[in-house]
Amino acid sequence: MESCHLNLDDAWGDHPLNLPQIDARPWGPRVRYFAPEPLLSTFAKEVLTPLPPLVIYGSGDFHHLSGLLVRRLTDPVTLISFDNHPDWDVRPPRWACGGWINRALEHPPVKRVAVWGCGNFELNWPSRLFANHRACRRGDITVYPWAERFSPRVAARYHAMTRDSWRHRFKEFLKGLAGTNVYVTLDLDCLRAGEFTSNWEQGLFTADDVAWAVTQIRSSCRLLAADVCGAYSLFRGERTMQRLADWWDHPKLPPIDPEAARAKNRTALATILPAFASS
Repeated sequence: MESCHLNLDDAWGDHPLNLPQIDARPWGPRVRYFAPEPLLSTFAKEVLTPLPPLVIYGSGDFHHLSGLLVRRLTDPVTLISFDNHPDWDVRPPRWACGGWINRALEHPPVKRVAVWGCGNFELNWPSRLFANHRACRRGDITVYPWAERFSPRVAARYHAMTRDSWRHRFKEFLKGLAGTNVYVTLDLDCLRAGEFTSNWEQGLFTADDVAWAVTQIRSSCRLLAADVCGAYSLFRGERTMQRLADWWDHPKLPPIDPEAARAKNRTALATILPAFASS
């Protein structure tokens, strides 16, 4: 699958894994975390539309760009997300990294979203009050969280998977998608902290797990396009509300060496990226 690195924030450094690079760093502070819809429409037309099917970009703070990238597709498609967060929040702002799943579902070709690997507090009470419950009831959004991260009651509510059961669950899930179109988005905060560094709380997948899952998707479905984000970068926002959201919403992390984070994260990317190569 043809790919490129969209450099918004130097999260991966220059030309990770020798990928062709598009320098969009002047846009980064403008669209990070959330942005007005007219600004994003311009960004999509000028920057995103010409990109190849597989786009590697920066921090998970930019994950709402996946809601724009998937809009390049015109055929019916299931969106499979690997993410430590459900990204289903219905509160403003409208285009934000924590609620972009709802924007993806507004694109008629997107028929369903499945989020694998959730492990953060948004599935707990009272945070789950802000989920898109209507879409969940319709089956338009399904989450597959880690039982290890939740109380027995919450794990039962979401039919949570375990480290021992998830691969079997994933294969069973793919049986229902055999031969159909799929879009994959990877927010690599779904990886465990020992092998990846993110701006956000992190999950329980390994890089080998994610590579295996992509290979399984390719073997049973038509993988039309994909995107990968989630690497750590220093926060830079253009607007006061972005900077306030950064202070309020991001987890309080210990000091992080950006160069060490890039080296670790490139190692994980080198494990995952070849899984897309032949699709």
